[in-house]
Amino acid sequence: MRVHDKLVKEVVSEVVGEDVLPLIAYLKGKRNISEFTIAESIDIEVNEARNMLYRLHGMHLVTYHRKKDKEKGWYISYWTFNPSRVVELKDRLHLERVAALKERLRREEQNLNAFFICTSMCSRLEFERAMEYDFKCPECGTLMTQQDNSKTIEHLRARIQDLGRSGAVRTG
Repeated sequence: MRVHDKLVKEVVSEVVGEDVLPLIAYLKGKRNISEFTIAESIDIEVNEARNMLYRLHGMHLVTYHRKKDKEKGWYISYWTFNPSRVVELKDRLHLERVAALKERLRREEQNLNAFFICTSMCSRLEFERAMEYDFKCPECGTLMTQQDNSKTIEHLRARIQDLGRSGAVRTG
């Protein structure tokens, strides 16, 4: 399966970190590459390469098998990038984003105009929490004002709708 480089970069950066992108770029299209070859090729220490590979493996973005070196008796791992997992993770991340936005929308609608915001924009609290602080910002101490959260609700609905439209995963 061919997966766009842009999608790989987006997903891998989000779930594992940007530091592994050179390693992924090197592994892409190759099979069963030793951790020593990987480290040497991207000019990093073997331990650093292993750390990255284990993080990628934790998300099932790479697979490996081990062989015993006949001369030294050490085990050497041989790694392969799993591009199909990128698509699965993209879909999972998308669903998680939508679920989080829906939960936030539910809270906003449930507490219509029951939020208080600091005039310096330090904090935004629900009514009960603002009452605990005597309607003063816990960060800077200024008086908090009631917030009309109808625009927030509109924004969340629009964002959920946008994500619903962009739910299709691009491969190619």
